[in-house]
Amino acid sequence: MRLPGLILALAIALPASAALAQQVRVGLAAPLSGPSEILGRQMRTGAEAAAAARGVALTVADDACSAQGGLAAAHAFVAARVAVAAGFLCTEAVEAALPVLKDAGIATLVTGVRTNSLTDRQKKTGWLVARLAPRADAELAAASHILTERWRAEHFAIVDDGTIYSRELAEGLRNAAERAGLKPVFIDTFRPQLDNQIALVGRLRKAGATHIFVAGDRADVAIIGRDAAQLGYPLTIAGGEVLRALPDEIDLTDGALMIGLPESVDIARPDIVAAQRAAGVEPEGYVLPAYQTVEIAAEAVVRAAAQDKPVAAMFADQTFDTVLGAVGFNGQGERADNPYRLFRYQGGRFEEVKQP
Repeated sequence: MRLPGLILALAIALPASAALAQQVRVGLAAPLSGPSEILGRQMRTGAEAAAAARGVALTVADDACSAQGGLAAAHAFVAARVAVAAGFLCTEAVEAALPVLKDAGIATLVTGVRTNSLTDRQKKTGWLVARLAPRADAELAAASHILTERWRAEHFAIVDDGTIYSRELAEGLRNAAERAGLKPVFIDTFRPQLDNQIALVGRLRKAGATHIFVAGDRADVAIIGRDAAQLGYPLTIAGGEVLRALPDEIDLTDGALMIGLPESVDIARPDIVAAQRAAGVEPEGYVLPAYQTVEIAAEAVVRAAAQDKPVAAMFADQTFDTVLGAVGFNGQGERADNPYRLFRYQGGRFEEVKQP
């Protein structure tokens, strides 16, 4: 979508926020009904705050995390003549919306969908889409890079709980380790949701493992850590982002490692967090990611106007300063960085481990 010459003139003659307030509308698709309603309301709160700060108008549509809802949201955005469609947390909703938005020339900036095919199919589909969420394979890529570097001299093991997600994560890490010239001393699939994992811990100790990556739930990782400690077996345990789940009766042991995403509030601009709290809003969940999405969408419109280019072109090889720090996009509309980081559990919370 190219912005009319009038908008370009306004963008040059007026401060960006004033020009946008008069001319630009951003669409927000969020699940405001159904089982994900609480997340949708978080998105709406953050998006409205960003729209007010940037001086843009906002059209909010309930996509209900469904194909039907996504299609309805797309038609609502076309009718409202939005400059950018933003939001979406569910694959079904955004994939139903994108063909309609493409035909209308409306670029889409996705907040929470990780499905690889969303951007991988751009050349085939012609979808005008970029996303802030990491790809589905970003967790594995980060785990492979971080752990093969840190555990190069360690005797490490890799185990999974047998689920499809966990087996793919464990197998991917094993392949990455082998490509790096490393070989686990122990590989296994364990039985999850047991009261104890003493048998598994015994096999690990017999194999000489000092470190282990567990592709499994937080509860199982906690039990493995407890049983190793009770047996006097020093074992460094790492897991994926599922470790951010709420603690169970048995908690993780101090020193447990997680490859995961930072909490938005921990990396956000303090002044915006303070402003949210002053307004009675706790900036949790998708509040700040939605804020970030709308402020990037608004800035993309300004840049497109200044360069007389389609808004979609602003999401290729571009970097934006946001409430959650600088975010760059590659030529495919993916994040240029991998936002996954290494964390250590200490005193009931995860603290980031700074990489050397």
